[in-house]
Amino acid sequence: MTLTIPTFSLISIGPWLTLALGAILILLVDALSKGRKTYFPYFSLAVLALAAFQTIDLWGAQSTDFARMVYVDNFAFLFYLILILGAALTILLSRPYLEEWGKDMGEYYALILFATVGMMMMAASAHMIMIFLGLEVMSIAVYVLAGFFREDARSNEAALKYLVLGAFASAFLLFGMAFLYGAAGGSLYLDELAKRLTDAATLTKPLTLLAIALLVVGFGFKVAAVPFHMWTPDVYEGAPTSITAYMAVAVKAAAFAAFARVFFLAFPAFHVNWHMLLWVLAVATMTLGNVVAIAQTNIKRMLAYSSIAHAGYILVALVAANQLGAVSILYYLLAYTLMNIGAFGVVILVARKKDSYLNIYDYSGLAYQHPGLAAGMAVFMFALAGMPPTAGFVGKFYIFSAAVQAGYIWLAILGVMNSLVSVYYYLRITVLMYMRPAEADLGPIAFTPAVTACVIATAVATVLVGIFPGWFYDLAMNSVKIFPSL
Repeated sequence: MTLTIPTFSLISIGPWLTLALGAILILLVDALSKGRKTYFPYFSLAVLALAAFQTIDLWGAQSTDFARMVYVDNFAFLFYLILILGAALTILLSRPYLEEWGKDMGEYYALILFATVGMMMMAASAHMIMIFLGLEVMSIAVYVLAGFFREDARSNEAALKYLVLGAFASAFLLFGMAFLYGAAGGSLYLDELAKRLTDAATLTKPLTLLAIALLVVGFGFKVAAVPFHMWTPDVYEGAPTSITAYMAVAVKAAAFAAFARVFFLAFPAFHVNWHMLLWVLAVATMTLGNVVAIAQTNIKRMLAYSSIAHAGYILVALVAANQLGAVSILYYLLAYTLMNIGAFGVVILVARKKDSYLNIYDYSGLAYQHPGLAAGMAVFMFALAGMPPTAGFVGKFYIFSAAVQAGYIWLAILGVMNSLVSVYYYLRITVLMYMRPAEADLGPIAFTPAVTACVIATAVATVLVGIFPGWFYDLAMNSVKIFPSL
């Protein structure tokens, strides 16, 4: 018996290795040295920058590696860059916030890097088992990060709820993969699934339908789609605010990367059957997220329900299942990363003193006490509401245009109506800041350089990406050409 070792290139997964080795080095240094390690955030940012340069160097490659388990293509690389951006912005927000809680520890930054590795694995997976491995690497790190403030009951509750419900979701996903393996005749490679799931007999087989349903449940949990959203408000409220920002953008981006790759690549012949299921999920997710957000007075819970609504918008692009839909997913996730992390940056600055000011009415009169901070928050609220000339407006325009192009006129109309509903609770924050007298004396705010830079950079980028969307649109269009069915 001869043992054949498949050929592979470590360069293909260079960004993964860089982040993983950086995380391991942080853990070793943290364990072996004494005293405060103030250089961990800077080292983490340097590691992320190196991974970004490696990704840019790989741009243009199109192949598979590691026995066809990993895709090396521009679709994965563009998601790498979005995930790296989300992780870097989160780290910029983190250090002063962690110092207030006395939790500025090395493992925090290591866990963010490990979680980002898992997310990259999900974005590049060419095999269902690789998706599951990436999901677990990401999830385990995020479970710990959600409960990082061990002395805080809310943080413990957030971690426990996320762990228990996340385990159920992972089980659904794994069962779906197992059933799909049986329905497809013994393969979980995405390209082979597309070839095997073509005839009507296979597509309508109960095992295939059950597999698709279970996969939707698993991915639906990770993107916080209704009715699998129940964990989101409590976990977002209880988790450290910087981690809430990271979960809202990076976890969602990684889940949609895998979601899109599986449904666009493995099930193109099945679109007639699964599009209606996602149609219903998209409408329910948008509607519930926006309607319930109106009733929230805690800013983190409001942004949690807002994130549910935004997941619904991105599901609209998945339903469209055309080239513009795939492009709009990438564009919207970039825009959402910028405007959401920026909003959470303002929340961290205002809340301070161990999250003392998290009520939306604490923002009353903010424009008179701290006009620059209020202006930044107004930009993010306008962007999240989808107002021009911000990136949020362009992202929604692309998504709804994709739905119209695919013939889903009513879905686009319902999406626009939901956007109008969201204007109420986003502009409520702006009205409180500019048109109401202060209800809480916020006093002086410590504008630390890192958090201030993060808020300013995201505010400027949110506007610039909205005014000049063409450069990223071209990158995204180049990335989605890997899907032959679009």
